[in-house]
Amino acid sequence: MKRLPAAAALLAALICPPLLAAPPANTHAAPDAKTDASAGTDAALGQRLRALGLEPKVDADGDYRLLFALDGGRQQVTYVRSHTERFGQLEIREIWSPAYQAPGDTLPADIANRLLQDGQENILGAWVRQDGTAIYVTRIPADLSGPALSDAIEATTRAADAMEAQLAPGQDHF
Repeated sequence: MKRLPAAAALLAALICPPLLAAPPANTHAAPDAKTDASAGTDAALGQRLRALGLEPKVDADGDYRLLFALDGGRQQVTYVRSHTERFGQLEIREIWSPAYQAPGDTLPADIANRLLQDGQENILGAWVRQDGTAIYVTRIPADLSGPALSDAIEATTRAADAMEAQLAPGQDHF
């Protein structure tokens, strides 16, 4: 097992005591005021994405869809969710990008194990399964902007595309 870097250990020490002391009463809050609940689109997020030089498209859920041209002629789709979640004082937004589609609703064991192994190697994000799709998800502070937001989007996009290239050589579905 790898040792945590000192900064990660310090962060864990700062975060863990409050969680052990008293769990928050309500871990899921309603969408905040800046989000139109009917459309589900966070307009301020769209402005932050455009300020980064990106061209987001809003999907049916109100999330922002980004399509990136990558090296070798590859493309990768990445979503930045408008809806946020709360845990105590934290407000979190997800950035996610698909990498693999199973033939059914579950991932084959060898694929699932490969994704778990990859999770150990990546700095940001984690793999999740949504039906038969493997998706790389990075959770960030909801108000993240500027170069840090750009870095999180890029890390998510590249991690998903790299895994897709490994699991489906010569193919580019996402």
